[in-house]
Amino acid sequence: MASPVTPGVPDLTVSDLAGRHVTVAGLGVSGVPAARALRGLGASVTVVNGGDGEKQRAEAAELEALGGVTVRLGFGTASDSGSAAGLPEGTELVVTTPGWKPDSPLFRAAAEAGVPVWGDVELAWRLRGPDSPPWLAVTGTNGKTTTTRMLAAILEAAGLRTAAVGNIGVSLLDVVLGDEPYDVLAVELSSYQLHWAPSLRVHSGAVLNLAPDHLDWHGSMAAYAADKGRIYEGNQVACVYNVADPATEDLVRAADVEEGCRAIGFTLGTPGPSQLGVVDNILVDRAFVANRHKQAQELAEVSDVNPPAPHNIANALAAAALARAFGVPPTAVRDGLRAFRPDPHRVEHVADVAGVAYVDDSKATNTHAAQASLDSFEHIVWIAGGLAKGATFDELVLASAKRLRGVVLIGADRGLIREALARHAADVPVVDLDRTDTGAMAAAVREAARLARPGDTVLLAPACASMDMFVNYNKRGDAFAAAVHDLASGRVPDEQ
Repeated sequence: MASPVTPGVPDLTVSDLAGRHVTVAGLGVSGVPAARALRGLGASVTVVNGGDGEKQRAEAAELEALGGVTVRLGFGTASDSGSAAGLPEGTELVVTTPGWKPDSPLFRAAAEAGVPVWGDVELAWRLRGPDSPPWLAVTGTNGKTTTTRMLAAILEAAGLRTAAVGNIGVSLLDVVLGDEPYDVLAVELSSYQLHWAPSLRVHSGAVLNLAPDHLDWHGSMAAYAADKGRIYEGNQVACVYNVADPATEDLVRAADVEEGCRAIGFTLGTPGPSQLGVVDNILVDRAFVANRHKQAQELAEVSDVNPPAPHNIANALAAAALARAFGVPPTAVRDGLRAFRPDPHRVEHVADVAGVAYVDDSKATNTHAAQASLDSFEHIVWIAGGLAKGATFDELVLASAKRLRGVVLIGADRGLIREALARHAADVPVVDLDRTDTGAMAAAVREAARLARPGDTVLLAPACASMDMFVNYNKRGDAFAAAVHDLASGRVPDEQ
């Protein structure tokens, strides 16, 4: 989907915002800071939000107490008299949070009226002062948060003042407008955020991988990839890409970068010139060395990466490439990776029970992430299922069939996985739990334990979203961990 901003419409600058009427689309972690920032610049602000719950009402009250801010909850619902089909009267700029789709009526109305649309990241970029720190930016279908936090750990190990911000949950607006003096920022950016950030020009950026995701939002794989590729536009020093994913390199080739900016690849194999890779279980750099055709710099050992799963080693290499592009010494890469601790529910070892390892990768909410997780273990009892979001599972099952000891299926769309298993792994035992209540996870863990043998891994890598059964993937992972601990203690929870 193309951005609805009308070509040729004169663009506003931040200095123009005083006295202007600005509409902010959405509340939450992005919309509230945007409204505050705009009001601080002297704009008259109207916030529109589809939800009208207790949390939204509290946020609305907080914003309206500032004065000069009006919040309209239930926007686009019957209670709002269908006003989402148009633009709040007098709007001269729309600032949107990431969740609003490009084809929303609000944005169509903005395009028809010649009103520009910025994302919260675009606003933050424009609000930077002359002494603002450079941005090292990360995007990709999977691994963004882990890579961004690894990058921040490496930068900290180099003695730099930094923070992991952006889509990671810390508003860029709060950081840009705050008093903390940073040397550099590690910035996670989603495809949603990049779509609405046309003037973004970072120091160095990385696209970790590309796989079909959020196509309902973007409209096509081509549009999704193009939005990811925006992270390379105007890069100053390095465009970091995945050698194993040619589509990421294609995005580098298509980007308009500053003169002297380099394409830097990362690979799990032996690196060529201008690449980082792995040699004899050592992470090495052949990009940021004096003679990259003949020299390689040791950065860290594979065992320094936590966990040392293949996809996580790739994350570490991408983080190292961005850090090295900023001039970080090799020892800081090693020390940062050693200090890094992954967030929960990302290939997280929960416990060993009767010689079987139980691993929580509830964050594997799509087939690409699940494939990376399944590739990390030799013999697996796989717990999978949930909301498929339009995904198909044949390629995933084909690639993983030889590793599967058994499969336990849960969730609303488990039938899609069951059918793929029947086509491509008919000899693998499958337990189909016909339930979508939260108690199904305990039953799934018990069934997985029955299928597993000593030396196996019981892996929760659902390849699906969680909202059919759980509030989010965190709650799903918590339920898995609780069930594993019950299994280890010999306690059988009451059926729910």
